[in-house]
Amino acid sequence: MEVILANTCESFTGSPDRTLGYSIQRRKDGFFAKRNSKGFVPKDGHWNFICLCAELAQKHLYLSDIRVPGWEIFLALEEAGFNTDNFNGSVSTLYNAQDVLTLKERISL
Repeated sequence: MEVILANTCESFTGSPDRTLGYSIQRRKDGFFAKRNSKGFVPKDGHWNFICLCAELAQKHLYLSDIRVPGWEIFLALEEAGFNTDNFNGSVSTLYNAQDVLTLKERISL
């Protein structure tokens, strides 16, 4: 997942919620989500991290948007143990923050 920073934010690394097991890491070509290699990662940590970043982007506080491939959302839902039969998204689709929040509401997660 790519994280796009708000214009007012020069850098944003680390974890907005340590209990999820994911953090934001700076790379040469931008900021991206990274699974923590050490420590506990809850089974729904990936999905909740995606949703948290989408919510932050909607508020435009630190993030302006996110870009998540459909396959990553599908895997996050499977990891969390959710029924992916209701996931009508395409694994080749690129989702933004609004798309993620709409999906979350549509499949009642």
